[in-house]
Amino acid sequence: FGSRALASCLRPRSASSISSTMSVSAEEVAKHNTKEDCWVVLYGKAYDLTKFAKVHPGGAKLITDAAGMDATAIFDPIHPKDIMDKLLKPSLTMGVVDASTIKPEHVAKAPEAHKPAPKKKKAVSAEAEEEIEEFKKPPLNAMLNTFDFESVAREVMEPQAWGYYSSGGDDEITLRDNHMAFQRITMRPRILVNVRDIDMTTQILGVPASLPLYFTATALAKLAHQDGEVAIVKAAKKAGVPYMLPTLSSYTLDEMLAARSPDQQVFSQLYVNPERSRSEEYVKKLEEAGVQALFVTVDAPQLGRREKDMRNKFTQQGSDVQGDDEDEGAVDRSQGATRAISSYIDPGLNWEDVPWLKSITKMKVLLKGVQCAEDAVMAFKSGLAGCVLSNHGGRQLDTCRPGIEVLPEVMEALKEAGATKESFAVFIDGGVRRGGDIFKAVALGAQAVGVGRPVLYSLASYGMNGIVRMVHMLQDELQMVMRLSGTPNIPSITEKHVIITNLADHIVPLPTDFLTQRTYQGLEPAAKL
Repeated sequence: FGSRALASCLRPRSASSISSTMSVSAEEVAKHNTKEDCWVVLYGKAYDLTKFAKVHPGGAKLITDAAGMDATAIFDPIHPKDIMDKLLKPSLTMGVVDASTIKPEHVAKAPEAHKPAPKKKKAVSAEAEEEIEEFKKPPLNAMLNTFDFESVAREVMEPQAWGYYSSGGDDEITLRDNHMAFQRITMRPRILVNVRDIDMTTQILGVPASLPLYFTATALAKLAHQDGEVAIVKAAKKAGVPYMLPTLSSYTLDEMLAARSPDQQVFSQLYVNPERSRSEEYVKKLEEAGVQALFVTVDAPQLGRREKDMRNKFTQQGSDVQGDDEDEGAVDRSQGATRAISSYIDPGLNWEDVPWLKSITKMKVLLKGVQCAEDAVMAFKSGLAGCVLSNHGGRQLDTCRPGIEVLPEVMEALKEAGATKESFAVFIDGGVRRGGDIFKAVALGAQAVGVGRPVLYSLASYGMNGIVRMVHMLQDELQMVMRLSGTPNIPSITEKHVIITNLADHIVPLPTDFLTQRTYQGLEPAAKL
C-alpha cells in the first residue's frame, strides 16, 4: 500500500465505534456490489472497501470481483483474521452479517490452484516433438541440502507466492551476494584436536538452542503452506531452535502463541506502526505471553522494488483485468504483494524513539537491519540488547553489503566501544544455506544466524517435517565442519579458524556454484517473457 493512500485508513479504534456490533443481512451487503460502492464480507463482518480496493497490492479487481459477497474463502489462505481491524478505521466496519441470511450466491468462490508448469523433455531427433513431463515431487529423504528444497518449492508453489518469496530488490545483486559472500571466507582448520564428541548446543539470548540458528521472521507463511506460521512454531520446537514471530503473519498472534509447546520460548519481530498505541498494545500482548525478545525492524522505512513480485502481479492478471482506474493511470497496480506491508511501517522512526521502545517493555530489545559499525555502536550505547546485521534478505537496498561482510567491522567497533558478547548480542541473517555458513558467522563473532527462505521453501515443499529435515541437514553439515576444523564445541570456534582477506572484495574469482546457479531464477525483461 502507498502510505498516503492509506493514511485515512489508519486510525485507532474508539469507543464511539458501534458499527462492528450492528447486524446487517447478506441481502443488504449484496446491494453494494460495484467498484464505486464496494462492500465485502470477511469472517462474518461486512467492510466498506471502496477506497481500500484502489491501494490493494493485488489490484482493485481482486476486491471488486467480490463486491457484495463473502470473500473469506479467497482472503483466508493468505491473511490473518484480524488484519482488517489493524488496517481499517472503525467507520469502515459496516456490521456483523446475519449468518442465516447468507445464500450460496452470496459467497465468492476461491480461484483454482495453479498446477506446476510441465517440464519439456528434449526431442531425440529434429523431427520428433517435445514430450511434456509432469513434475513429480521427490520424496523428503531425497533432499540433501537447502537448495533441493528451493528447487522443489519453485515447482509446487503458486506463481504469486513464489514471486513474493524469491524476489529481491532491483537487480537482485545483494540477494545473490548474501550467499556468495560466505564463499569469500576460507577455512583455516586445526588438526590433532579431540573431536570425538561434537557439541553444537548454545544459548541464543538465554534461550537454549540445538545449534546457533533461529528461524527469522518472514511474512505471510500461508503462501507456502496452509499451516503457515503454526507449522513453523511446531517445527522450531521439534528442531530445538527459537522462532521469531512475524508481525505480518498469516495467522493471528493468538494462534501462533497457542501453537507453542508448554516450555517453548519464542522471540518476536516488530514493525513500528505509525499509530504508536497499536505497537504498544502489540508489545504488551507479547510480553504477557512470555515472549523473550523483541526485534525491531529498522531497514524498511520504504519497501524495496521487488520486480519478480511486481512482474508476477502484472502477467498473472493480464491485460483483460485492467480496470478503468488502472487504464487512467490512477493506480500503480504493479507493485505486487510487497506493498501490502507498508501501511504498518513508520518511516519517521529514528534514534530518538529508542527510549520509548525500551520504556514500553521489559523484554530484551534489539534492532533488526543494522548495516554498518556506527549504527551497531549507537545501538549498544543506547542500551539495547543487541542487533541483527541484515539487509532484509536482499529485498530492500540493492548493492548493500551482506550481513556476514559487515560482521567483522561491527565486532571490532563494538570491542573498541567496550561491548562484550555477553552485554550486546550480534546476529546475522541473509544467505545462510550451509552448515559451514553458520560456522563462519560464529567464528567472526555472531551469537547465531537467522534463516528465512530455507524455512519457507522447506515448508512449501513438505510441510512441518520438511522444516525439521532442513534443520537436521544443517546440523549434520555443521557437525562435519566443526570436526574437520578442530572445534569440539561452539565456544572453541574463533576468528582464527577462518580467513577473511577477500571478504570485502567483490571481484574475486570463484569456482562455479552450480547449486546456486541452477536454483536461482534470473530476472527477465518484459520482451523476453
